Amino acid sequence: MSDTTEKQAKDATAVNPQPYPNDGGDEEVGIVNKSGQLHPDLRSRHMQMIAIGGAIGAGLFIGSGSALYKGGPAALIIGYLIVGVMLLFTMQALAELAVLYPVNGAFYTYVVRFVDPSWGFAMGWDYAIAWLTVLPFELIAAGITIEFWRPDLNVAIWVTVFLVILILIQIFGVRGYGEVEFILSMVKIAACTGFIILGIIINCGGVGDRGYIGAKYWYDPGAFKNGFNGFAGVFVVAAFAFGGTELVGLAAAESANPRRAIPLASKQVFFRIAFFYIINLFILGLILPSNDERLKNASGASSSYSPFVLAIEDAGIAVLPSIFNAVITISVISVANSCTFGSTRTMQAMAERGMAPKFLSYIDKAGRPLWCVVVQLGFGLLGYIGVASKGLDVFTWLLSLSGLSYFFVWGSCCLAHIRFRMAWKAQGRDLREIPYRTPLGIWGSAIGLGLNIICLIATFYNALYPSPDATPDPAAFFQQYLAAPIVIVLYLLYKAYSGKWQMWVKLNDIDLMAGARPLEVEEEDDIMKEKTWANLPLRIIRALF
Repeated sequence: MSDTTEKQAKDATAVNPQPYPNDGGDEEVGIVNKSGQLHPDLRSRHMQMIAIGGAIGAGLFIGSGSALYKGGPAALIIGYLIVGVMLLFTMQALAELAVLYPVNGAFYTYVVRFVDPSWGFAMGWDYAIAWLTVLPFELIAAGITIEFWRPDLNVAIWVTVFLVILILIQIFGVRGYGEVEFILSMVKIAACTGFIILGIIINCGGVGDRGYIGAKYWYDPGAFKNGFNGFAGVFVVAAFAFGGTELVGLAAAESANPRRAIPLASKQVFFRIAFFYIINLFILGLILPSNDERLKNASGASSSYSPFVLAIEDAGIAVLPSIFNAVITISVISVANSCTFGSTRTMQAMAERGMAPKFLSYIDKAGRPLWCVVVQLGFGLLGYIGVASKGLDVFTWLLSLSGLSYFFVWGSCCLAHIRFRMAWKAQGRDLREIPYRTPLGIWGSAIGLGLNIICLIATFYNALYPSPDATPDPAAFFQQYLAAPIVIVLYLLYKAYSGKWQMWVKLNDIDLMAGARPLEVEEEDDIMKEKTWANLPLRIIRALF
């Protein structure tokens, strides 16, 4: 073999991906109740749609109205943008870990492995409980959206109908979840795109009798309301709106090709934040005044008070409010579908590691965590409580577990990535072994963690003082901040149970190779290793696409 041919062969194998095991096993450490295997039936198109439109639901279409009313249009956009940027860094960190370790449980498993088992226990149950309690709320929300057309029918009828639909979806396993999300996400994306076009037409005076609006409502009643109190109140609403984006990482163990699908899906988050949230909310703030008294009721499942529906109604368009209400119904069903995925996979992974009842670790021949699905659907029966006269008060407390939980989970994802990189360096590993590396590395995760902490502080302040002249109210405080003491209690309980009071897993004690899918790196550097001005455009394109 000539020197030239030998060098070409060496270059071609400089960075070689190790093939995934045929049995789909994750070889993960800490498993004490090994069960069957989850089936890798999610394709790249499923992952992309889950990333782009999977979490678009009542948080955007309804909850944004209360955020607009509390903080004004500028606070609405800035708040959602801060949470969006924070989530962008979080998803990049999660993508790097999920590609290298496509294991069941994803971020829960990473926190246990790279941070601390007790904190992982607290995060796992906090996340599972959040999805368990969100499902009955989403079922009621779907039923209430039907009241837009049929107020004469009892909501319990629709709770039953939608619960049966979810049960049918579960028959088809993860593939059913992926196909349903693929279809429903396309509907939501089309609706968001259509609203942007319609909003521009309304703002320019093309529809309705208000004429050209421009930035009128940014001056009167103003861009901000209620000072810092109103601004801080946007964060929990925004967290609920973005909640579910992290499911892309959770789906890594059931993706047919996580090395390709996970980075591609995580990069789509950038476009979802920029296009479907920020631009939609900017348009919304232009065509609907923040002092509209109807926005007081824009919370929970009140789709009749959705700011999107109200803006269309104010324009005098007869049919579109019903069409958009149908979109909201579809969005709520989509989030309910995500509930059955998020909680079941987390509980099953925890049961495998002895942090949940053993029976929850069971996976049937179709790759479904059967008993976890039964538990989740059982929580769906709580939807009938909402029919009672005081039922919605119960759900106010149940939902207090969800919005704030996302900040803890997202922050823990960033922290796990930071600890992973520190352990990787401490143990002398080569960064080129990591199949997908985040563009900003450890600094992006540090920014994401910092923004999570800032959001928790701002939410704490808003829970105490929701308005400038408010006084602290214990009930109102815990309705917003109940997740925090629950996380602390779970953390301390597992510390006491395990008897291990150390704060961190030592860097040199972290097993970096179990379940890993690294690249084989030879001495030759690949073409993109050296960062130059010449390859900067290509590096930007690769980072975004």
